[in-house]
Amino acid sequence: MSLSSALGNALSGLAANARRTDVIAGNLANMLTPGHAPRELGVEARLDGGVRVTGITRRLDPVLLGDRRLADSAAAGAEAHVAFAAALERTIPAAGTAGSLSDRLGRFEAALVTATARPEDDLRLAAVLREADGLAVALNTASAGIDTLRSRADAEIAQAVESLNTGLQRVEQINARIVAAQSTGQETATLQDIRQAEIDGLATLVPLRQLDRANGAVALVTTGGALLLDGRAALVEFDASRLVTGDMSLEGGQLSGLRLDGRDIAASDAGPLGGARLSALFDNRDRLGPEAQAALDAVARDLVARIEALTPPPAPGLFTDGGARLDPGRITGLAGRIAVTSLVDPEHGGALFRLRDGPDAATPAAPAQAPYLTALIDALAGLPPLAGDMARLESGVAQTRLAAEEELSFATGRAGSLRLIELEGGVDSDAELQRLLLVEQAFAANARMIQTIDDMMQTLLRI
Repeated sequence: MSLSSALGNALSGLAANARRTDVIAGNLANMLTPGHAPRELGVEARLDGGVRVTGITRRLDPVLLGDRRLADSAAAGAEAHVAFAAALERTIPAAGTAGSLSDRLGRFEAALVTATARPEDDLRLAAVLREADGLAVALNTASAGIDTLRSRADAEIAQAVESLNTGLQRVEQINARIVAAQSTGQETATLQDIRQAEIDGLATLVPLRQLDRANGAVALVTTGGALLLDGRAALVEFDASRLVTGDMSLEGGQLSGLRLDGRDIAASDAGPLGGARLSALFDNRDRLGPEAQAALDAVARDLVARIEALTPPPAPGLFTDGGARLDPGRITGLAGRIAVTSLVDPEHGGALFRLRDGPDAATPAAPAQAPYLTALIDALAGLPPLAGDMARLESGVAQTRLAAEEELSFATGRAGSLRLIELEGGVDSDAELQRLLLVEQAFAANARMIQTIDDMMQTLLRI
């Protein structure tokens, strides 16, 4: 081996170890950076001696990464369900909570019992009116709260769709940059880290699988079979509603679904984009909300029907559907329309004596008698008791929240376990420092080789 070839070998070793030092330093600096995969420097022997850097590779388990993303998708969907269920439980509190429907009904029944003891006392009749109005307002408030939650879910869907489209476009742009960089021999590891973090974020919106394409590009397809990116990013469309009310539904056409590149697609968990936060938001808006509204309307219907049966038509009962008698064909949203008849309210031209004698009474009867008050108590206590219906409604809302929390606990536990396994394959600071010591030794050896060659050349020049 000539001195020049020996010098070339040593210089190539120095260059390779300098690059390896940069790679190790980058690993240590980014060990807590999301999306960062540990780098390794690839080197190979040259035919003419020495070593040549072949590139930087990322240590990554694609199967583990895909499973972790799917677990993150399920956890994000479960979080959306829990948030909605918890808010729904605040809207319809559990029995025994002050201000709950059961509490309001109990106070109304207690006021009725108190008034029957002295039906001639207008103060006690006024208390009955106040508690009846409080019960109606509680139903109105619960119904309005469900509308608010569904409206919020609709707005969150719009935000999720916007984030999905923006993220897909960014991945498309990063793909183009990676392809361009590889065509000119540049390193793409950092761009791949950025793309991985971007796809991780998209995976919380829709469950994704990543498919490798030529020149470092990737395609993205959902577990439901929707191709969201393959060269060009797909466009997901959604029309937000400014206000969602109880009578609005996706099936009825009043609410928007999803469109993928102009085609209508199912927005449910079983649809092409189902299985993560986006479909969970649709489930909140189109299933959980309407189910709660239907259960609330059923309680309101039972209340109005029981009380209305005490008063012959056309006069309304104590509780009305917006001031009129109950329309059996228009039950949806009844809890939001229920109101105490103005016939018993002195502030609206009515009279308190009708609480004693009935809403259809033209003139007061003997104050010592209270047929309508007694009939109200019997109607509310009749089988099955109205209090039982309300308790079942409130219990159902609590059960929905508990089921959502169990789903979240399982999903987050699985996602956390996979993330820990993924971190175990991440940057190991101890191993990186040991590699750095080996690089230091190799660097020193190559430097000594260069020094030795220099000494030999100096000796030759002096001869």
